[in-house]
Amino acid sequence: MILTGDRAAADLLARARVVAVLGAQRDAQLPAHYVPDYLHRQGYRILPVNPTHVGETLWGEPFRATLGELAEPVDIVDVFRRAEHLDGHLAELLAMQPPPRAVWFQLGIKNDRVAAALAAAGLDVIQDRCTMADHRRFRQAGLLP
Repeated sequence: MILTGDRAAADLLARARVVAVLGAQRDAQLPAHYVPDYLHRQGYRILPVNPTHVGETLWGEPFRATLGELAEPVDIVDVFRRAEHLDGHLAELLAMQPPPRAVWFQLGIKNDRVAAALAAAGLDVIQDRCTMADHRRFRQAGLLP
């Protein structure tokens, strides 16, 4: 299902414990670093995925080259890839075993075709929203502990 409201996004963040970050970066100035870093500081386990950093660790976890290398269950795949690259990740997202509960396209990332395919496969999808900004806002509003 494609999720659009604050309540659905807050519920997803409240239930999640493990977040795979597709496109995670080591550079602290980039959103693909400081957003998952914030989530890590909030108690989420962050699994970085980026083939350019394989052999390195971040947030106490080794970088994986692909989502397919994740053996444990993932609650959210947090996507930091441009919208035009999402088609290339669709098969990888759909092949994840076990499947993630949700796929979250970060702020500025929207691909309705990929989102519809993921939703048709039974995954919850959020597009064009920032997990960090939403988490902070939901905490201030009392929607998250």
